[in-house]
Amino acid sequence: MDAIRNPAEWGWDQLRATAHTIASVGRAMRGAPESRAAKPMVRRIQVADLKDVLARGFSDFGAYRTDVIFLCIIYPVTGLVLARLMFGYDMLPLLFPLASGFALIGPAAAVGLYEMSRRRERGEIISWAAAFSVIRSPSFGAIFILGLLLLTIFLLWLVAAAIIYDNTLGPESPTSLAVFARDALTTREGQMMIAIGVGVGFLFALLVLMISVVSFPLLLDRDVGLLTAIGTSIRAVVRNPGPMAAW
Repeated sequence: MDAIRNPAEWGWDQLRATAHTIASVGRAMRGAPESRAAKPMVRRIQVADLKDVLARGFSDFGAYRTDVIFLCIIYPVTGLVLARLMFGYDMLPLLFPLASGFALIGPAAAVGLYEMSRRRERGEIISWAAAFSVIRSPSFGAIFILGLLLLTIFLLWLVAAAIIYDNTLGPESPTSLAVFARDALTTREGQMMIAIGVGVGFLFALLVLMISVVSFPLLLDRDVGLLTAIGTSIRAVVRNPGPMAAW
């Protein structure tokens, strides 16, 4: 263990580590071989079916109320910390895009709750710690990559919001929150910023809904691979536009 390795040995170890990483990423994208044989079937649902979904969600919440509240507190606290950083760097125009766009990574933040619901359905006795068992899932690599994808979309939304502000109320920064709120609500440029921002934000939200509404729960339940999970999620939205829009 105390010997100094020669460059050839060190290089070989680095190549092996790189190959292992590439193989892990490839498996995360493709999933288990037995799962690739048949794609998950997408059924038609009705808006009325959402009542059953909500009822089951409230049932999970009632069974593990304290644990769920503890996990859910982490999410808004993180948002408040980010908002404080935005104030600290005098970036008021991005405060609302940050607060609203933070929901774009909500599906990734809810993975732990999905896991708790899945285990409860199987009859297991669980606590909030079960939410962190996601890291031992065979699909954790795919879940992690999908989470990074949502984070990238979130960052792109902030870039788009900054561009919209620069071309409407900007590019100068507002002198105070009150001035910014007045300009945004009472001027033509501010109203244009709001209208364009809401429209562009809707497209970002629609994209996230389509690729993630089914993906995360599916990856937790089956080792299908990231591409199959995203494809299934998109097919579910296309096949059930009404219920998905209501959701």
